[in-house]
Amino acid sequence: MRPEAAVARPDIAEGEPLVSIRDLRTYYSIRGSFADRLVGREGGVVKAVDGVSLDVRKGEVLGLVGESGSGKTTLGRTILGLVRATSGVVEFEGHDVAHVPEREFRALRRRMQVVFQDPHASLNPAMTIAQAVGHPLQIHGLERNRERLRIKVAEALERVGLAPAAQYMDKYPSDLSGGQKQRAVIARAIILNPVLLVADEPVSMLDMSVRAKILELMAELKRDFDLTYLYVTHDLATAKFFCDRIAIMYLGRIVEIGDAASIYADPKHPYTKALLRAIPEPDPARAVPRDLPRGEVPDAASPPLGCSFHPRCPLAFQPCGWESRDLRDLLEARWARKAGEAGVEEEEALFGNLDALSAPLISARLTPPRGRTAAEMLAVLERIRTEDPDEPFWKGVRRLEAVDGRLELDFHEPHDPTLGQSGDVEVACHLYNAPA
Repeated sequence: MRPEAAVARPDIAEGEPLVSIRDLRTYYSIRGSFADRLVGREGGVVKAVDGVSLDVRKGEVLGLVGESGSGKTTLGRTILGLVRATSGVVEFEGHDVAHVPEREFRALRRRMQVVFQDPHASLNPAMTIAQAVGHPLQIHGLERNRERLRIKVAEALERVGLAPAAQYMDKYPSDLSGGQKQRAVIARAIILNPVLLVADEPVSMLDMSVRAKILELMAELKRDFDLTYLYVTHDLATAKFFCDRIAIMYLGRIVEIGDAASIYADPKHPYTKALLRAIPEPDPARAVPRDLPRGEVPDAASPPLGCSFHPRCPLAFQPCGWESRDLRDLLEARWARKAGEAGVEEEEALFGNLDALSAPLISARLTPPRGRTAAEMLAVLERIRTEDPDEPFWKGVRRLEAVDGRLELDFHEPHDPTLGQSGDVEVACHLYNAPA
């Protein structure tokens, strides 16, 4: 079964860019408080995708990998036109889909389809499987004859393993298992004969026993339909099985990209290494180190200065982007860890309110409370440094001293890493392309 093509296909050879993304930014506005709006203050933006450039080559499976909050789903939705880009270019078959009017984009949309993460939410519970799978043909005016429509739906269902089709067509989604629903969703995606399929965590909500079968089905469909995949996932284990190339995404940016074999054999970026260490080891007899990154993904509305990964990176050093918020995190983590120990409450009282460290600044100025001195504050920080001299934070400190009754701390100038070639991959990390 091979559904009819939606529109004439341009001549793009295997391995050439089917999708070209250049300096793409997709920001979400944040509404401020009522008081902010009264005085005209903006609420800010979440930088979900922040300057991404990459190509998706025809015929490949490009894996887009990262934690929740990394921006990978927003990137996929921006390519599909489900989310409007703030700036940048997304070319699909030579058309800039980031800025094309909706009416013109409709014909292109038949050439790119999506498989969402949750098969239970992807199907209308009030529609039969036949209605849901055949709906795209009706929406795009490709088939109005009911008998021919059912024939095409049956062919699509059987192609994805829902056979005999007659057993499923008149059922409702609630009558199907999770794996069967996802097969129906895939049937709906291929019935328009797209060239690009964005698969957004297509197996993450399925039972382990079903995941491999769905991935095998998607691999078969890639071969039979000459599909190109953008495979969005947080799971490097399935990406290894399914992808030709892998792009690692963190806080809206690509931090490493290359052939899957190179990424797994010799990962460069510390974040990539952490993701690989997080892959479960099925053999209980094998001890696997789990030195995963500390903390959580930072707020995309106010990302860290310099390298966005530096607050969690065990290898961060001078140019990575240390700032005043890092000092606040260092102190608060220490006090939480040592809660109840002697002297901790006294330290907290000495530093008092840390709101002065809430802005992303490359210097910090702290005034001690009445009756205390900046020298006491300095002594506490020096004691913390002595207790843990290997803490990466201290590499970012350029100057630390008590001056004119206040504590003054200056950090090295932050530098924003850009993708550069390192061996067989491109990586955005100062360990490989340090600023001059």
